[in-house]
Parts: sequence; structure tokens; C-alpha cells
Amino acid sequence: MLNLALTRTLPLLLLLLLSPLASAKLLPPEQQKLTELQPTREQAIASVNMVQLLRRAHYEKIPLDDEHSSKILDRYLASLDPARSHFTHSDIERFEAYRNELDNALKTGDLKPGFDIYNIYQQRVEERLRFLLSHTDAELKTLDFSREESIKIDRSEMPWALDTAELQDLWRRQLKDSVLRLKLNKKELPEISELLTKRYRSQLNRLFQANSEDAFQVYINAFARIYDPHTQYFSPRNAENFDINMSLSLEGIGAVLQAEDDYTKVVSLVAKGPADKAGQLKPADKIVGVAQGESGDIVDVVGWRLDEVVQLIRGPKASVVKLEVIPSDGDGGGTRIYSITREKVKLEEQSAQKSVIELDHEGNAYKLGVIQIPAFYIDFKAAQAGDPNYKSTTRDVKRLLKELEEENVDGLVVDLRGNGGGSLQEANELTGLFIPGGPTVLVRDGRGRIDVQQDPDGNLVYGGPMAVLVDRLSASASEIFAGAMQDYQRALIIGGQTFGKGTVQTIQPLNHGQLKLTLAKFYRISGKSTQHKGVVPDIHFPSLYDSSKIGESALDDALPWDQIRPVAYMGLEPTEPYLQKLQRRHNQRAANDPDFTYLQEQTQLRQEQDTRTSLLLNSQARKDQYENLKKQRLSIENRYREARGEAPLETLNVDNEDKGPAPHRQEQKEDEDAFVKEAGNILLDFINMRQRVAANAA
Repeated sequence: MLNLALTRTLPLLLLLLLSPLASAKLLPPEQQKLTELQPTREQAIASVNMVQLLRRAHYEKIPLDDEHSSKILDRYLASLDPARSHFTHSDIERFEAYRNELDNALKTGDLKPGFDIYNIYQQRVEERLRFLLSHTDAELKTLDFSREESIKIDRSEMPWALDTAELQDLWRRQLKDSVLRLKLNKKELPEISELLTKRYRSQLNRLFQANSEDAFQVYINAFARIYDPHTQYFSPRNAENFDINMSLSLEGIGAVLQAEDDYTKVVSLVAKGPADKAGQLKPADKIVGVAQGESGDIVDVVGWRLDEVVQLIRGPKASVVKLEVIPSDGDGGGTRIYSITREKVKLEEQSAQKSVIELDHEGNAYKLGVIQIPAFYIDFKAAQAGDPNYKSTTRDVKRLLKELEEENVDGLVVDLRGNGGGSLQEANELTGLFIPGGPTVLVRDGRGRIDVQQDPDGNLVYGGPMAVLVDRLSASASEIFAGAMQDYQRALIIGGQTFGKGTVQTIQPLNHGQLKLTLAKFYRISGKSTQHKGVVPDIHFPSLYDSSKIGESALDDALPWDQIRPVAYMGLEPTEPYLQKLQRRHNQRAANDPDFTYLQEQTQLRQEQDTRTSLLLNSQARKDQYENLKKQRLSIENRYREARGEAPLETLNVDNEDKGPAPHRQEQKEDEDAFVKEAGNILLDFINMRQRVAANAA
């Protein structure tokens, strides 16, 4: 069955809820050796089942042929060695024998090619770690940090090393980079030596714990991901924990994590979860250390298994976890430490909330209603049980609209920033509150059949002026609602280009684990897909997020944008004639607004950092670069503080750095959110323009 209720972007959220690994007493790395991994009969059967299931049910009918066999090999090698720091050119030449054979092997359940490659990968990892360990004691002092050397930031397209000597030169540079980062964090050489020794020994121990399921999961997901980035195999343990996750019953920080090379990367934050409310951790940040409590020692987690890192982050409600993070703006310098209090993600905090803002505009006072919707939720169990008071997004928003009507608001701003989606039913019904009737969204399956979703009751609950505020993290169901409002010309869409997740997934059981696969695609009533491109706003705000790192377009093999035949619908009064003038007025206000100026300067600085392709390995040059960046950040921060009448800072630290304007400064009230206020001003511009046009026409 197609589970259209689950349109939320949920990749790897289950990994926040994994059970701890069994703790076994391990021999020192020097006394251990690798075991050659072999596939099991259950894994072979599961692979055949996956081939058949994907061929029949996936939205894209991809033939499993030589072309896609080649793609599987490339995806597999990229998954194992994304930085190209393990395999040599001769290894890759050896693997070429499999390039056109993986398709045939998978069809018959022959997993030997994937396991052969994985076993060689493990040997290369061991060689690298033993090399690094041999250089973390006395050898560390011999590293020459006065040389004019550098290392590539992104090595995914670099040529494979010709031989072991070339690899060892790369490993030496990687070691220098690690040492420099720690030096910039004010650590001395003896402490650095101890930390890195522990890190590499820990990684070796984890290497010796690898089992056949580790190899199978990486290999079979390289196959699954050629279909699209949301198609994914879950091992039996991960599948069990995915089911546990759906109850949202465990405490944590409310962050979606994934493994990336040796790091644990933040994919997204759960709306109104602990990390989101703390306002420091951001998508694309990399977690390198975890501590328990404010006074706990930081445990280095570079190279750890993802489930082990998750287990450290999880903990009792109201307890504090500290995360040491490499920030996503990638300055090549020190890390930052964030403290987060663990809590459950409470349903009432994810519920829609309202507020009223008062604005002076063109000499007149106005009141605008604001409804913030963190997720598209519905209590299915209560609804199915016939509970007349069950909670849902639409029911809550309908109640809030009536309350705002009683307060005589002049317009409405619906805030969908950070809303990752949820129930398609709720996106459909919420759309119906703001239109007099008609279609809301189209769902196309893999056979080309199109299901036209309709406003279920045709009752217009709110027909007044309206704006919808979105950002890069507004996804899936949020894009359905925002797209419908834009197509009906029912509301101004304001903010940043949305995530671009326009696909539907379902979970299918296998004999061994589960398969999440994409089997349908969303389309707006205009026939345009929300996939890949998302919803492009009418009025643009500076983006807080780097679209090259966050969003569907940043994912490999994302399904393309396309369009189908539109359905008949009755649009309202066109908004397009007003958009250029509205954008111009917004730009004029933003140029003199300290919040928008701050965001523009931060965005520009981040973009400048993103143009760098390598990191300096000269100690003084790296330090100068890092200190210069800190000065730039301090200058931006103090210009912002000065504009707000606040005292300037002498230095930046984790308590005041990069929090930015509301809503990212937690001490400010929600109704002081710069983006909400400016969306209100744009809406009032729109209201006044339309009134003048109507008056002139009369």
C-alpha cells in the first residue's frame, strides 16, 4: 500500500534511535587481524528480492543493465572511499573487471563482487590507520609545518593514487591537517598526540568489529541509490529501530544524522526539538566530539560508527549533552562546542501556534496574524478511534484562524520555515481552508496514473490577504501547500527556494530487513513538479542555508524536475503585476534593516569561504587565515550590535558567535522575528497596492 501520509523528509532519522552496540572486551589493535567477510544466504535472498521489488514498484523503471552496473560500481567506490584516500589506481583497475558484471550478479544473488571489494577496502583502511598511528608519537614532532603545502577540501574527483607512496604522502597531509585543527583549538602537541593515538586505535578496533552486515548494507545501498537518494535498504536492526522511531518516544536532541567519510554529519533538525530551540547546531555541521553534562570530558568520535555516536548523544530527559562541531561554513580552523539539553520532541510544541504583530505602514497601524506550522501532523490513532478532539494541523489552524478573526487582523502570514512535511492528507485539507474549492495536488505513480487530490469540503475558512513564508528546509507537504497557494495566486510566497522533495516513499518488508523505495511523485495543479526545484518564492529573502549542501538538488541521483498536463482550476486575482515593485520595496527596506544586513553579510562571507578548494598546511599561514576570518565575523557581529544599540564585543566565542538575528537569537520573542516582520510589511505593501488599483478602477 502507498503510504501517502508519510511525505516527511525522514532520511536516517532512525539512526538517532539505535540501540547501543554490545560492549565486548577487545584485544589491543596490535594483536588483532582482519577477518575476511562473507555474505550470508539471507543476504543473497534479500538482494534478489530487492532487484525484483525495485523493478516492479519503483517510480523510475530503471533497467538493471551494464550501464547501471557501471553506476553501481562508481557509487559503491564513492561510498567506501569518498576522499580517495584508501584505494590505489591498481585497486581500481582490479575492480574494473566487475564494472559490467554487478547487474548480472545481483539478479542471481551473487554478492561475491561486493564483498571482494569491501574486504580489500578494509585492508587499505588498516594500512592507513597503522601508518597514522606510527606517526602520532615521536614522528609527530618531525612534521614540518613551515612548508608551503595544502590539501584539497573535496577530493571526490581527484585521480586515484598511483601507488602506496603517493597515498602515504596524502595520509601525512591529512595528519598535518588534523594537527593544525587541534592546534587552532589551543591544544598542545602532547595532548594532540594522545588524542590522535586514541582516535586511530579506536578506529582500528571498530574496523576489526566489522561483520558481513556492514559490507552488505554499504554494497546493497550503492545499488539502491542509483534509483534515487531516498531509496534505501535497512538492515534488520535498523528496520526495527525505524519502527521504534515512528512513535517518537525516546529522548534525544532532535537531529537527523548520517555518516559522511569519518564524520557524523547533521542532515536536519526536528522542528521545535532541543537542538532547534538551542539555535546553534546547523544542517551540514560535522560532529567530532560528544560529552555528557556541562563538565564532562569530550569523547572524540571521528571515525566512529554512526550508531555508536547516536548512543552517546542520546540520554535521559533534562540532561545536558555537549557536541564538539566542525561548523558547516568550513573555515578550516577550530571547532565549536554547543550544549544542548535533551528532551522529548513534544507534540504540543510541534503544533501550529499563532501570534499577532502590530506594524506601522505608510502612516497607518495594522495588525497581522501569524500562524507558525512546524510540521503537518495528525493523530491517526485518535482519528480512527472516533475521538472528536483528535489533533491535526488543519483542525488546529482552523481554530487559530477563528481566534485571529475575532482579533480583527488585517492579514495573515503562514510561517512554514523549517517545516519538513508530514501528512499529505493534512497538506490537502489545509489548502482547502484558504480556497473556495478545487484541486490541491496531483500524485503520479510509476505507471503514469494520476490521482487528483481535491479540497475535501469546499468551505472557505479564511479569504483575506495572505503570505506564506518558506526557506530551504521547507519540504514535501510544505511545498505542496506553498505551491497550491502560489498557483491559485491565493498568497504571496516569500523567503528562500524550498527543499525540492517531490517524491513519495513507502516501506516494504524483505526476508532480511526492509526496503524504503520511491513509488510516486507530486505535481502542483499547474502541472509543475515540486521535485528537485522546490517552490521558487515570489519575493526572495537572503538564504541561511547553502543550497549546494542542503536540498534535493544537492543529493546524487535525485529524480529530475518535470511537468505534466495541468488540471482545470480557477485562479484568483493575478499577483504577478505587483511582484517587481514589491521586491524593489523590500530591497529598499532590507538595505537599512540591521537583521537583513547581518544576514546578507554572513551569506556573502560563507560564499567566499565556499570558493576555497584547499586548506593551507603551513602553520602560520593557516593561523593567519583563521584569525582573519574571526576578525571578519567579529566585525559583522559588532556592526549588527551597533545598529541595535548594543555594546560591541571584544572577541567571539560559542555563546555569541553566529547566532544571528531572530529567530536564531533565542532571547528575542517570536514576534520580533525579522523575517516575519518583513513578510508582514510586504503583505501590507501588496494590500495597499491592490486597494489603490481597485480605487482607480472605480
